[in-house]
Amino acid sequence: MLWQKQYQQKSKILKESSDCIKDSQAQVCKELVSKIERLQLVVFDQNRFKCQSSLLGMQSAIIEAYFLKNFSNERISFMIPYVIKNC
Repeated sequence: MLWQKQYQQKSKILKESSDCIKDSQAQVCKELVSKIERLQLVVFDQNRFKCQSSLLGMQSAIIEAYFLKNFSNERISFMIPYVIKNC
């Protein structure tokens, strides 16, 4: 059950990350930062450090695009395969 919930969270995060590539100023991007934070804390507790690192990389790219208005859809899209592979 826990694995299924994490899988659903990961799927939702990946979809919302793709939405952020299209529009980095969308509200979904701001909310996504918090969702990634919660998930990376869960995977940290599970000693899944590759997944945690990948999530942190994606989170930092979204923060840069949303809060610093330094939009780089390449950085966000670059991180998606790492989250898929490592999580």
